[in-house]
Amino acid sequence: MSIIEPGDDRTMYQRMLDGDLYIADDPQIGESVAKTQDLQQAYNATTARQGPLRKLILDDLLGSVGADTEFRPPIYVDLGTNITVGARCFTNFNLTALDVAPITIGDDVLIGPNVQLLTPTHPVEPGPRRDKWEAAKPITIHDNVWLGGGVIVCPGVTIGENSVVGAGSVVTKDVPANVVVVGNPARVIREI
Repeated sequence: MSIIEPGDDRTMYQRMLDGDLYIADDPQIGESVAKTQDLQQAYNATTARQGPLRKLILDDLLGSVGADTEFRPPIYVDLGTNITVGARCFTNFNLTALDVAPITIGDDVLIGPNVQLLTPTHPVEPGPRRDKWEAAKPITIHDNVWLGGGVIVCPGVTIGENSVVGAGSVVTKDVPANVVVVGNPARVIREI
């Protein structure tokens, strides 16, 4: 059984953008990742006194970045262009944002150190996984969310506005607005 339907002549890059199964070692995807890694390395090499240079690099690296938003290096992304970030956000050291699907971050979001935003998924069936097929699901973080240090947000998750995710939590399903969630898997412990 083939994963690609007859007549589907899309490139692996297009399949990835469409949210369908794709193989990541495609040359077009590889070139996009290489360009991103160059920009990411340049950003991570900047100093705290190079704010204007950081902004220029971020504008090239990410899909869009709102006003007065700060990313403390180092940051690590797959494509970068699938990440949109609102205004007045702060991201602490060591953000890993694997954006083979869109990652949308609203305004006034606080992201602690060592946070992981992970959109990629892999087949559970051993054959397609062995053949290197993968897919991705988008992540959405609404306005005024705080992700504590070491939080992991899994593929397909939406976090509602004003919510807080406690340090070290693993978010495997959607989080409603105005709650505090903690744990692995993260669960609501109180309303705000």
